[in-house]
Amino acid sequence: MRHTLIALAAAAVLGSASFGAHADTLGDVFTQGHVDGELRLYNFDRIYDSNAKPDAHALSGALLLNLRTAEFGDGFSLGASLLTANALGTRPSNPDKLDTTMMGDGNSLSALGQAYVQYKNHGVLVRAGQQYLNTPWMGSSDARVLPASYQAVLAGFTPAKGWDIYGLRSFGWKSRTSDGYHFDNLYYPVAYRGDALYGGIAGLPASAKTTPGTWALGTTWESRGFKGQAWYYDFIDFARMGYADGSYTFKTGSGFDPFVAAQYVEEHAGAGSIPAESGLALFGVGGHKVDSRAWGANAGINIPHGKFDVSWNRIGQQGGAIGGGALVSPYTAGWASDPLYTTSMIRGLVEQGPGTAWKARFSYGLLDDRLLLTAAYASYETKLRGDSHDVYFDAIYNFDGYLKGLSLRNRWERSTGGTGLNPGNRPFVYNRLMVAYKF
Repeated sequence: MRHTLIALAAAAVLGSASFGAHADTLGDVFTQGHVDGELRLYNFDRIYDSNAKPDAHALSGALLLNLRTAEFGDGFSLGASLLTANALGTRPSNPDKLDTTMMGDGNSLSALGQAYVQYKNHGVLVRAGQQYLNTPWMGSSDARVLPASYQAVLAGFTPAKGWDIYGLRSFGWKSRTSDGYHFDNLYYPVAYRGDALYGGIAGLPASAKTTPGTWALGTTWESRGFKGQAWYYDFIDFARMGYADGSYTFKTGSGFDPFVAAQYVEEHAGAGSIPAESGLALFGVGGHKVDSRAWGANAGINIPHGKFDVSWNRIGQQGGAIGGGALVSPYTAGWASDPLYTTSMIRGLVEQGPGTAWKARFSYGLLDDRLLLTAAYASYETKLRGDSHDVYFDAIYNFDGYLKGLSLRNRWERSTGGTGLNPGNRPFVYNRLMVAYKF
């Protein structure tokens, strides 16, 4: 039904628009459009030190195809993204040995990632339809073969250079392992109302009512060495969140530029919210409300071809709150795609609950920055999941010349310690080999 509404809206816009300098005729709208995309081949391995759970594996090839018309009617355009992935016959016979976070439990997965009408001109942006979002707590979380996307109306305004204001209303969403759009999030169970929703925290019962989406309002500001943003999210019937972060880089002219940053999150919901009404318990702790506060700080230095930084985060413990004061993050929980500075590849404080985290990271580029190497260490001291630490290595090589657009990446992380984090409370290694070609 929503696809039909988008098509009707597009037809109405086309029928009423006058074609300007970008597209002189209706035919030019399409013939002068733009097509790009990406081919992906990902191989993921979960290796457990404990015999309590077998190692898991997933391999998938994917095509992400983006189409956009030429502009018409002084700023209008249409866009679409077609997504398809296939396990290439590698799905194991034992389902326990499959990493379902890659693309679910099937051998193939296809979806319409984007289908939108957009107006962009005179400092105004309006986009309506299925689309990727890029906000701190609602984004595409693009760490699997297919990204997440949303049915939404996004409006943006640029009142001055470096200053943007955004308003957003989302409805359904498509997770990274879903083939359609649903009114749920990452706290709902797998197969909730037919949604192949994998990788989230879950915790809600199958009887929980649907969530109608999100209202959000945000602003970003950039001037000289300062970058900052502030957002308000109303995850309807779920929780209300305020978020702000800012950073300042001291430009020295020497190539060695120190920087500092800070962030703050506050979140609330009462007894009538879906998490409270449905008895959501995070990390074994239920509650009658959502009540959470988190702080963060980051400092480091940019050097020629590299960067070193140290980060800190804290989520305070709150009596009577779900998860003892845990952050409820409907579109990142379990995926480790939130903006907290200390979040690792496998998990962060959103996935572990109240506590404190430290992280040190060093990145350096070699071979004219075609090879980027990153090493990181993160330590977590939490109230409900104990103490743990993660060691991380990341290597990315971007080809040039005839192979420009091709990249090879390997991400490796080992999680050690904690209570109830890894099978048998033993170390867990996650290795992700990612080959991509952008065209």
